[in-house]
Amino acid sequence: MHEHESVEEFRAGIITVSTSRFRKYGYVEGIQNIPDDDRSGKLIASRMGERAAYYKLIPDDVHEIRKAVLDFDGDVLVITGGTGLTPSDVTVEALECIFDKKIEGFGEIFRAESYREIGFNAILSRATAGIVNGRVIFCLPGSVKAVRLGMDIIEKTVRHILSHAKGER
Repeated sequence: MHEHESVEEFRAGIITVSTSRFRKYGYVEGIQNIPDDDRSGKLIASRMGERAAYYKLIPDDVHEIRKAVLDFDGDVLVITGGTGLTPSDVTVEALECIFDKKIEGFGEIFRAESYREIGFNAILSRATAGIVNGRVIFCLPGSVKAVRLGMDIIEKTVRHILSHAKGER
């Protein structure tokens, strides 16, 4: 498959994993309801534009994260938050075990590009991506700077990745 054969149209979603915001707002759903202080969620929505049709704010909880991902009825899901090294960061643990396929290169490229910006602290990131039921799932750190970098990578690759995930030829 060649890049020119990639998927053009897709529906995107955003999940913000943040226990502190969840305590403040509770469950929040809908693109129009992204809290003002969720700058990373707003950035993803802005970069996805009209493709963004799904948003959820959930706590750092393995079951909540899996449920939100499995309930998503679109093509591309970008999750922000819960990818660090603290005991409460469980996004990676919640999702890697349900990936049909892991997109190894995403995390590798993310950390390589992060290294250029922040040096050796890039090793703290566990950004990852994978395929779940033909949907592409990207997991990014919660900082705006990390989301900006992640979206740069996602925007350049997502249509081609999605065409492989969907098995289109």
